[in-house]
Amino acid sequence: MCVGIPLQVQRMEGSVALCTDLDGVEHRIDTLLVGPQTQGVWLMTFLGAARAVIDEAEAARVGAALNALSGLMAGQPVDLDAAFADLVDREPQLPEFLRGPRT
Repeated sequence: MCVGIPLQVQRMEGSVALCTDLDGVEHRIDTLLVGPQTQGVWLMTFLGAARAVIDEAEAARVGAALNALSGLMAGQPVDLDAAFADLVDREPQLPEFLRGPRT
């Protein structure tokens, strides 16, 4: 399983975005897959590369889920229903390209 990290672009240096995470930690991110971005844009990143441009709401949702996982690993009480509200009371769906041919 891959876990993407939402990061916000602070500035570009060529094809590298200087970004900060939700805790303010700086990261250098390759943007060749998403192209140059402007300050304030949110990116979904994995292994030092931007995989997608996302909006602030999605960045907040992913951040809440990641914080909940960190809390669980630290033995803290966590409201999982709030952290994973988009998954409560529904069956997760495979992306279209993984569903196979329609019958």
